[in-house]
Order: sequence, then C-alpha cells, then structure tokens
Amino acid sequence: MRWLLLFLSALALLAASLPFVRLPDTTFWWKVVLGVTEFGHWLVLFPLGLAGLAWFASEGAVRGTVLALCALSVAGGLWPAFSAARLTGTFSWKRLWFASAGEKVPVRTEVYARPGGQELTLDFYAPPFRKDTTRRPGCLVVIHGGGWDSGDNSQLVEWNHRWAAHGWAVAAINYRLAPQHPWPAQREDVQAAIAWLKTNADRFALDPSRLVVLGRSAGGQIATAVSYGAHDPAIRGVVALYAPHDMKFAWGVSREDDALNSVRLMRQYLGGPPDTPERNALYESASGQLLARNDSPPTLLIHGFPDRLVWYRHSRRLAARLAELGVSCTHVELPWATHAFDYNADGPGGQVADAAIAEFLNRVGR
Repeated sequence: MRWLLLFLSALALLAASLPFVRLPDTTFWWKVVLGVTEFGHWLVLFPLGLAGLAWFASEGAVRGTVLALCALSVAGGLWPAFSAARLTGTFSWKRLWFASAGEKVPVRTEVYARPGGQELTLDFYAPPFRKDTTRRPGCLVVIHGGGWDSGDNSQLVEWNHRWAAHGWAVAAINYRLAPQHPWPAQREDVQAAIAWLKTNADRFALDPSRLVVLGRSAGGQIATAVSYGAHDPAIRGVVALYAPHDMKFAWGVSREDDALNSVRLMRQYLGGPPDTPERNALYESASGQLLARNDSPPTLLIHGFPDRLVWYRHSRRLAARLAELGVSCTHVELPWATHAFDYNADGPGGQVADAAIAEFLNRVGR
C-alpha cells in the first residue's frame, strides 16, 4: 500500500507540473495541458483523496511524503484559478464546479453570400426582448478559428448564447477555407457578412451602426485585418483571442515541426513566403498590425503566455503598435493559459475572458 500511495502521489504531482515544463510540441500534449490548466480544479480531487487515504492507511515518513506531494499537486492544480481570481474581480469559485447551463436563445441559419455559387451561411443568435429598453441591439460578428483550412461556426456555441442572452445579437459566420480559397477570400467573406447584416438590420431589429468583430486564433487574424482595413465607423470594436496579427512576423517564426505545421498552413493561406512583390502585398493586407491607423477601432486582445501554438508576442506586438497610434487597446495576458483556453467557458481562462469581453462590449457598444 505505501508504495502504491507514493507512486500515485508522485503521478499526481507530475500531472500538476505539466504546465510548468517544456513538453513536446504536439497536438496531444497541447490538449493535455489545456485539460490540466482549465479543468485542474477537478483534478485536485485525486490528490485530496490520496492524502485522506494516506492519513489513515500509512504513517511516518511515507505519510509525510505522500501528504507533501499531494499538497504540491493541489497547489499546482489550483494555480490557474488563483491567477484568474487576481485578474478579475468577478471570478467565482462556485462557477468552477457548478457552472450553469446558461440561457439558450433562438438561432436561425441564413445564407449571406454565394461567391462562385458556393453558399456561405451564418447562424444568427437573437437576443431576448427586453421591456426596459427600446434601443436596438448591436451585433457581434464571430469568426471561427481552425488554421484557415478547417473549422466552422459551430465552435464554442455556448459563448454565442451567452453574449446574446446579455443583449447582443450574434452572427457566427462560415467563410471559405484554404487551400482552395486563399486570402483575401476570407476578408471578402467577412465584408460580405457585414454588408448583409447592415442590409437586413431592420429585418432582425439590429442597430447597424454598432458592430463588434470577434475572432479566435486564425479568426482573430481575420478580425483585425478586416476591421483595421475597413475604416468603417460601424465597427465599434474588435476582439482577438490568441491570434497572429503581423503575418510577416508569423512567417519568420513558423516551423514545419510545430504542432500545427505552421509553415504548411501559411503556404496554403498566403501562397508561400513574402519573397515576391505580389505575396508581400498579400501579407501586408492580411496583417492587422501593419494596417492599423489612428482611427482603428478599440481593441481587446486576450492571449495566454505559455501558448505554444500562437506565440504570445503576436498580441504584445500589436498592443504596442496600437499604443503608439493612440488607439484604445486592452491587452489581457493569462500567465497559465495555453491555446483555446476559453474551451471551458467557466474555467479560469473562460471566466477571465468572459469578464474582459463583457466589459469591452459595454464600453464600445454605448
């Protein structure tokens, strides 16, 4: 029994320490770290149970060692939650374990464009009618991630329901994917979706002058490139989560042996390195950081410091550029979070993102 307790407590500490060590750069280990960091408050139940068992079933040095290992495991598992509590005053420990399903709003699918005969759809989440206001809601345009060659608007739909329940209409769009449709097809699709929403504003009781564009990962790159390049006063703000924004810089730090094979993704998306005038122009047109001007919309950037799929410096560099231009920018960096930390909407990363996005929407949507 004592050897089993020692082995299991050491295993628990190893699991809790994964976010602090450099692991192989693979999709498997990224998902493991995501689980440990955003669901670690559940994993601590294992070392707590071991500690209780050791207290009653062992003694002396074995008991002390097991208790010490379990204490370190619990501390490691709860570190993301404690970090999140320091970042936002709305953090809820209860919400970690007892997340509510949240209010579900009506959803309808609409065709917003037919480029080349291909139907492009969006899912429209209608906010509930509020008797205390006659003001039409603004609309949050959500752009999914997926490395530009995969994914669709069914990603993380729980967030869309939450934002709609809080008074924003949400249009989660599909767009054409690489390699069949390289950039700037994605920009054209988002522009077409925005134009469609404006045209149909009366039909959906929207305020077409209050739009916010939000994207995750590859969708965040599209969001900033489109929003900064449009110079459209109707775009009141842009939100980008763990996204690249300077595609020349992104090419320079891309590797074939990383979890995403980012060299392959960028070749599919932009045709190759920026080594010809034509491709250099494409890279610049896809780079929100290079398109930013002093009239660019207010921006919210959220990124995890240990993110191995998209380096945290992408968001830091854009935040610095916007500061130089005098553009309002809120940059939230999570010290524990890896890529897609908002997968658990009620986890540490999800709660920080929820609070930051809610505050941002309230500010820019007035």
